[in-house]
Amino acid sequence: MNIVETSLTGVLVLEPRIFRDARGAFCETYNERLMQQAGLPTRWVQDNFSISKKNVVRGIHYQIKNTQGKLVRVTHGAVWDVAIDLRRTSSTFGKHFGVELSEENGRMFWIPEGFGHGFVALTETAGFAYKVTEYYSPVDERTLLWNDPRTAISWPVSLQEAIVSEKDQQGRLFEEAELFA
Repeated sequence: MNIVETSLTGVLVLEPRIFRDARGAFCETYNERLMQQAGLPTRWVQDNFSISKKNVVRGIHYQIKNTQGKLVRVTHGAVWDVAIDLRRTSSTFGKHFGVELSEENGRMFWIPEGFGHGFVALTETAGFAYKVTEYYSPVDERTLLWNDPRTAISWPVSLQEAIVSEKDQQGRLFEEAELFA
């Protein structure tokens, strides 16, 4: 597995070896030894899975308490995935990093605690699987407005085409959000 550091400290792109032949493909999506060597968690409390239609935007979500680290990947289709640094004391505070995850490239994205996370589906449907280091806590969940001009995230979907849940449409602006110390 190739592990690529990003412009955000602690945020990583993991590129597994994919073995392809006439039958299809195989890759390891989790190997405790490799994760431990990379400094990633090896204890996960919950696995989640969602299916999104093209242009569905999910996020930007985070938990202010019971913070979650997330290891995300796409099982089918493709998404553009983004992490934004919400740690006030970080040198990359307020900056974001985006990466395409797809069934074809097999990439995984490690988003540590202290980051917001969101994605947009790029294909007719996209299956999105992720492991988290802490349980979902609705009372601690916060949402940043996905298209806040302050964050300047270049989403590969227009405002008119984006399909956003009512909850996510009510996300807070970065300047008004409850962030990490």
